Amino acid sequence: MINSDDVRKAALSLPEAEERLTWGEATFRVRDKIFCTLSEASGQAGIKASLDEQAALVALDPQSFSVAHYVGRFGWVSVDLTFVDPDDMVDLIIEAWRKTAPKRLVATFDAAEKG
Repeated sequence: MINSDDVRKAALSLPEAEERLTWGEATFRVRDKIFCTLSEASGQAGIKASLDEQAALVALDPQSFSVAHYVGRFGWVSVDLTFVDPDDMVDLIIEAWRKTAPKRLVATFDAAEKG
C-alpha cells in the first residue's frame, strides 16, 4: 500500500517539483502547472494522463482507478491509494510530471537517469 507521504515524496523528488495547497488539498506542480493532486482525507490522488491512458487504467483496474471529477474529460485519473500498486503509482507520478514539465527539463532528467 502507498500512503500520502509516499506520494508526496515521489512527486517532490522530481526536478523543479513543488507542493502548493489549492482547493484545500495538496497539488504538485512543475513550473506552476499541476501534474498530481493529493487528498489525504479521502486517500485519493489525482494524476494527469491522456484520455487513452485514462481509459486503459480504468479498464485494467477499476478498483484503483476512476475518471476524475471535473477534469476527467482532460484525461485526469483518480487513484485510490488503498488499492493501487505502489510501484505503479510512482511510475504514474513520473509520467504525469513528464507530460507537464518543459521538454528541456525532461531531457535533462532522462540524461541523468541514464547515468
